[in-house]
Amino acid sequence: MLEDKNQNLTPISALGEFGLIKHLTEKFSLRNSSSEVSVGDDAAVINPEGKKVVVTTDVLAEGVHFNLGYVPLKHLGYKAVVVNLSDIAAMNATPTQILVSLAVSNRFPVEALDEIYEGIALACERYQVDLIGGDTTSSTSGLVMSITAIGLENEENLVKRSGAKPNDLLVVTGDLGGAYLGLQILEREHAIFLANPQMQPEMEGYDYILQRQLKPEARTDIKKTLEELDVKPTAMIDVSDGLASEILHLSDQSKVGFRLYEDKIPMDSLTISTAEEFNLNPVMAALSGGEDYELLFTIKPEDFEKIRNHPDFSIIGHAVDLEQGNFMVLRGSNELSQITAQGWDAFLNR
Repeated sequence: MLEDKNQNLTPISALGEFGLIKHLTEKFSLRNSSSEVSVGDDAAVINPEGKKVVVTTDVLAEGVHFNLGYVPLKHLGYKAVVVNLSDIAAMNATPTQILVSLAVSNRFPVEALDEIYEGIALACERYQVDLIGGDTTSSTSGLVMSITAIGLENEENLVKRSGAKPNDLLVVTGDLGGAYLGLQILEREHAIFLANPQMQPEMEGYDYILQRQLKPEARTDIKKTLEELDVKPTAMIDVSDGLASEILHLSDQSKVGFRLYEDKIPMDSLTISTAEEFNLNPVMAALSGGEDYELLFTIKPEDFEKIRNHPDFSIIGHAVDLEQGNFMVLRGSNELSQITAQGWDAFLNR
């Protein structure tokens, strides 16, 4: 859990709840003019400055969402922030503030929480967001983190899941499936270590997909890119639970169907080779793996020329009438395979 097991560690009880909050947050400064009152008062105060307020929250529970056997605490803090900022980005909004709440058992010393907050601080700096509050409490079942993210945006810029129309093009950023394959590497090496602690983990050569799993990034950059291209998505969602699940969410909210083309799904060469190593279909990793935190969105057909050759985007399908359903056109044929939701579900994947 901590790199130096022999150092003198500080029990949380030595600081108490309020002392702990002060200790963890005293080095955080404010970056946004919309943050008027932050940590230290009864509640935070945000001045939306005439914009709409966008709010999202996620809970990460040890043993369900992460395994501290191979997830560094600093990475965990960073990722916990990023997964929330990704939701703000999926609304085409600008993230501005976060609140962080922790429930920790007495097996965690203060120094362990310092590592988590180092990761949180890095994310705040990277994405220019302010930590403005939160809470800490005890837990009898390991570590639980809850992060709430807040964003501000002019109403005309916001994008929901419900605006796609038939013939709109389906577009995704980046590449897919890498985070899931990174998880497979971590799980494999962790199992080997548990069976034989003398064995050194073999992580060399897997850097990209390990980073996709342990230290993902939120695509907050896409908002500016789309503005420069003069493209506003008609609907958008982030790819947190797998491409298939997200397509079905867009379908449900927009009341359209989709045609996804298997040969258009973007995947990194390392994702493909690692999938083959595990005897997995890389397309299934993209469809059902999740945690890629790319953005999936639809655009009007007339915007095709604006993005067709842009390196950030892949056009992977189009919307159709709802009664035509959601299907993937298989590679090298016109055969259709129904898209089904097999992505991550915290109540099923346990």
